[in-house]
Amino acid sequence: MPSLLDLSTWPRRAAFEHFRQLGHPYFSLCARLDVTALPARVARHAGATRFLAYHHAALCAVNGVEALRLRLQEGQVFVHEAVDGSTTVLRDDQTLGFVDLPFEADFDRFVAGALPLLAAAKRPRPELGFSTSPRAQIHMTTIPWLDFTSFSHARDAGGADSVPKLAFGKMVAEPGGRLSMAVALEVHHALVDGLHVGQFYEALQTELHA
Repeated sequence: MPSLLDLSTWPRRAAFEHFRQLGHPYFSLCARLDVTALPARVARHAGATRFLAYHHAALCAVNGVEALRLRLQEGQVFVHEAVDGSTTVLRDDQTLGFVDLPFEADFDRFVAGALPLLAAAKRPRPELGFSTSPRAQIHMTTIPWLDFTSFSHARDAGGADSVPKLAFGKMVAEPGGRLSMAVALEVHHALVDGLHVGQFYEALQTELHA
């Protein structure tokens, strides 16, 4: 169960009050990360894919940064012990769908749980398949055809949506046989500062090297 954050003792109280009043309280950053180790990691785990490997790495990094587990609800801030993922999938008929990716720290358990969910989500159907999970999530998407340098997400106006949002780009071959990938993160500034975003990228790069 999430716990209620005591705003009266929160060192970020002033920043929280300032940014939550803005009509567009979001900021985003895009960084290029080294993903050279991903193919070897995928080869070591049955059923794993690069898609699942970098989603798992991102979920591990997100869950390691408390600021990314904060959620705003009716003026109050809740701290979640863990968050799952919700990501986009390209269905077999080339339409967009969504799938939940329950967080598991162990990669093999994560893959085993995600594979049947992905297979079901890729089957064509009339609805988008939005999440019905009661657990907190982070929203993710993949644009594997483009090596982008920035990204913005569709959101409701007004700042009510406090869910961090990630976007993964195309894997690009670099000199020396290395691979890189753009990763964009968009956050609610009432809850998250640049320091926390930096902590996320540092943790994600560590996970991608594992």
